[in-house]
Amino acid sequence: MSRFPLAIAVVVALALGLAACGGSDSKSEATATSTTPPSPAQAAGCDKVGAPKPKDNAKLPKPKEKLAAGKTYVATVSTTCGDFEITLDSKRAPRTGGSFKYLADKGFFDNLTFHRIVSGFVIQGGDPKGNGQGGPGYSVVEAPPKDLAYTKGVVAMAKTQSERPGTSGSQFFVVTAEDAQLPADYALLGKVTKGLDVVDKISAVPTTADDQPSEPVVIKSISVR
Repeated sequence: MSRFPLAIAVVVALALGLAACGGSDSKSEATATSTTPPSPAQAAGCDKVGAPKPKDNAKLPKPKEKLAAGKTYVATVSTTCGDFEITLDSKRAPRTGGSFKYLADKGFFDNLTFHRIVSGFVIQGGDPKGNGQGGPGYSVVEAPPKDLAYTKGVVAMAKTQSERPGTSGSQFFVVTAEDAQLPADYALLGKVTKGLDVVDKISAVPTTADDQPSEPVVIKSISVR
């Protein structure tokens, strides 16, 4: 087995002794640590989560439920970016609100996503397929107020261009623009009355070229009380 020559061994021993004596200084030096940069969703203030599996369109019977005009209904939307509340407009949109409550009570919205985010315009969710093509298997029609303005915080129901004004299924959107300047074609649901900062967080999540978030923003649940 090879050995250090004696002179070298002495030098090495002295060096080791000096290193030991200087240990207190070395401990005071900052050490570099590796950190993982936040994901785009985390940078916006949201949790990083995996994408839920798309679901087939539901085949639910059309509800007959309507909201009582004199009662207050609040929908709590729990998401991976936080919670916000929508006060449903039971006076001007009792049928649309009734359908939304019907779906929420069935857990329809659980583990769906906000599949469309257009910063400074709207965030849109409630699609079981997650691509803007899904729904509950039925639609209801309730004409929105003619003077309805889609201003920040207003929540309305999405529809295709070929569908009648006021048509809704399960997809809804929250206006994030000061005024989206949309025609009064989209069924009114209500307005965000708490947690608008959470809506802004969702709006800040980076998106792909087709307005889908680069990371999932998941609706954990929606409950109406």
